[in-house]
This record gives sequence, C-alpha cells and structure tokens, in this order.
Amino acid sequence: MSRGGDMVYIPDDSDFSSFRDQCENLEGWHCRYNKAGVTVWSQGQEESCTVQKIKTRISCKDVPAETLYDVLHDTHYRKKWDSNMIETYDIGRLTVNADVGYYSWKCPSPLKNRDFVTLRSWLPLGNDYMIINYSVKHPKYPPRKDFVRAVSLQTGYLIKANGASACVLYYLTQVDPRGSLPKWVVNRVSQFVAPKAMKKIYKAGLKYPEWKRKHNPGYKPWVYPEQNTLPSVSLAELSVQHADSLENIDETGLTEDHLSTSDHEA
Repeated sequence: MSRGGDMVYIPDDSDFSSFRDQCENLEGWHCRYNKAGVTVWSQGQEESCTVQKIKTRISCKDVPAETLYDVLHDTHYRKKWDSNMIETYDIGRLTVNADVGYYSWKCPSPLKNRDFVTLRSWLPLGNDYMIINYSVKHPKYPPRKDFVRAVSLQTGYLIKANGASACVLYYLTQVDPRGSLPKWVVNRVSQFVAPKAMKKIYKAGLKYPEWKRKHNPGYKPWVYPEQNTLPSVSLAELSVQHADSLENIDETGLTEDHLSTSDHEA
C-alpha cells in the first residue's frame, strides 16, 4: 500500500479507488471457501507463501452499512467481540480521517502472538464506507519482546449498503507475519480463521445498537471529528515499516497437533 519508498503518506482518492477495485474484481482470485454466505479468496502466490493476499466477503442481513462502519471504528466495543485481540488503542491523529494505532492479537498456540502499528485512513462514500491501513514505525512504539511485530502491506474493509438495513462487507488483507509459518497455518487462515472472523463482525453489528445506547451513544469521533481528543501526530514522526528490518522467526516445525482447544472452536 505504501508507494514503495520510505515516505509515509495519507491515502488519497486513487488509493481508495484501487482498494475498492481489488475488493470487487474477482479476476486473478482463487476461491478457497464458500459456505453460509461467506466467501474467501486468495490471490497469486503459491500456498507455501506466507505473504498471501486474502479477501473475504459476507452478506449482513439486518445490519445497515453505517452500523458496521461504527463497529469497525469503535475500539471500546471491539474488546467485546474480538476474542483474538489482546490490546488495541489509538496513538494519535493525523487528519480528520486518518490516525495511527496499535493492535495485538493472539495467534493459535504454539505460534507466537503478533502486533502492528498502522496508519489507518477512512472514507465515507454516500451509503458505502472504506477503512484501509498499512504498517508504519513510530519512535515511541518499537517492537516488543513479547510479540512478533508483523507488517500490514495493505489491509482494509469495504462496506457496501444493500438497501437501508443490510450490507455486504469485504475484508482484504496482505500481511507479512514475519515468520516462516507451516503450510497448515496458511491453509487454516482461509478455511477457518477468515470465515470465523467475518461471522464475528456480523454478529457484532447485530448487537452494536443496543450496546451503544448504553455506552456514550453520542460519541463517534470517526463521524464527528470535533470529538477527537487524540494528540496530533506529524507525518514526519513516522516512517514506513519495512518487513526486512524486523526479526524473522522460523515456526515451520510447529505442528497442528499442538493447537490449543480454543483454536478449534467454531
């Protein structure tokens, strides 16, 4: 997503347009999973490659597009529905529609847990919405010893309204996990992890209106920028996070037999 150099930039209309095209265009994508309203595709690379581009789509009945947009922005609510998340917080704001944030998540044991620092940008387009991110370096948030710092080359969501009270959600991600992962992990992401994650977001959308009514209902800084109290971050403080500058660990010897039981839950 970053334009090949070390300059950090805020995505513009052409970046969002390109992201939307990637979500909607199926040319060059291979279907890996298609059940119960959830479809998963992968693109291009061989299965053995750990830096795969994965795309998923789910139809969300009874969830308006704007509700799902709120769900994906609301870090307080995320703690309720994202059981893989260890920690997330916003670091600072760049513009009215761009910020820098931190996210760490549990990998299936015995793999090491991963974390990210990303520049995130969002764009409402009438009834449709997009949120995209890529990894950056922030001097106050270096890699930690208890996590493997992974790299988001490009990750994001496209939410397309489907009438007034339904929507279609696309999630597209290309991540370097900074580890030589066993092939079963790569297969598992498309066959199990991605579909499960999409279903969780859908369920979170169904429950969000009731939750939000009880938790600061008027507070939506992603919609009302004047509510944003984050400290300002300058682009000059940031640099592009290149994968080759990070530790690369070899986890290819880990077998699926050692997965913790919670990782098998549907």
